[in-house]
Amino acid sequence: MNAWIILSISIAAEVSGNILLKTSQGLSKLMPTVGMALCYIAAIWLMGIVTKQLEIGITYAIWAGAGTALTAVLGILLFSENVSPIKILGVGCIVVGVGLLNLSQPAA
Repeated sequence: MNAWIILSISIAAEVSGNILLKTSQGLSKLMPTVGMALCYIAAIWLMGIVTKQLEIGITYAIWAGAGTALTAVLGILLFSENVSPIKILGVGCIVVGVGLLNLSQPAA
C-alpha cells in the first residue's frame, strides 16, 4: 500500500484518539479510554510502517502537523471550543507548513 495512504490512516487514527481522549473525561470513562488507547497504538504502528518508505523527519512533521490542525478544527466543530483569528492563523500556518514539507519529499 502507498506510504501516503498509510500515513493518512495513521493521522486519522491519531486524531480519533485525541477526540476520544476528550470524551473520556480525564480517562474516567472506560470505553472512550480503551478506544483512545487502541487508536494511539494503531497510529504509531502505522507510522512505523510509513518510516520504512519515507524520511522520519518528514513523516513525523506531517503526522504531527496534520493531526494538530485537524484536532483543532474538530475541537471547534464538535466541542464548541473557542475560535479566534489567531487560532485560525495558527492552523493555517500548520497547513502551509505541512504542504511545504510534502513538496520537499521526492515523488514515491
